[in-house]
Amino acid sequence: MTAPAVLVVGAGDATGGAIARRFAREGFTACVTRRHQDALAPLVEEIEAAGGQARAFGCDARDEQQTIDLVDTIEQQVGPLEAVVFNIGANVNFPIRETTARVYRKVWEMAAFAGFLAGREAARVMVPRGRGTIIFTGATASLRGGVGFSAFAGAKFALRALAQSMARELGPEGVHVAHSIIDGAIDTAWIRDNFPERYKLKEQDGILNPEHIADAYWMLHQQPRDAWTHELDLRPWMEKMA
Repeated sequence: MTAPAVLVVGAGDATGGAIARRFAREGFTACVTRRHQDALAPLVEEIEAAGGQARAFGCDARDEQQTIDLVDTIEQQVGPLEAVVFNIGANVNFPIRETTARVYRKVWEMAAFAGFLAGREAARVMVPRGRGTIIFTGATASLRGGVGFSAFAGAKFALRALAQSMARELGPEGVHVAHSIIDGAIDTAWIRDNFPERYKLKEQDGILNPEHIADAYWMLHQQPRDAWTHELDLRPWMEKMA
């Protein structure tokens, strides 16, 4: 039998990679995508070395035709797309008077419009089968706007609204749509290099472990339909509530 496929849009070195590895361990072919395909080689090699299956794709998630072609290629060449995780961040900080139209538009395209494209194309192939999981990764900015985060919060608010609308529309069709709020710093090289004091909290479980985020995403996919979670908040035990 053909293995099911999971598509991770925005499969970076931390959360996205951990999600791909988690689903691959469960027998999924992990289809991972970033704008530049060669950046995904280490992740694919790691998954395959552990006995899993993975395919890397270069794709600009903001481009409609590229996203359509990506989903069609997975369906035709890899396997049925049973889960899609939209994991693009686009976290930038600019004072409002320094936020150019180009910055605001680019952040919206990356964090909101690209999510719409991924979600729409996932629904296109999942609804006829009557099953599937679509997970959108949110942030603290999905719930509140912070100083300097007008573009990021605007995009994340939009992504959350998209997830809510899709959940109401696609749930009766058998497709589970979930929105995950990652409320806290994640164990990444970027946090380590730019916020060393925050990174020290890792010793106290004070920042999020990408592998544990991935476990939560797998749990969402496994949920029985009589008790689907739509919105899941993930934060370290010492993090203040958003």
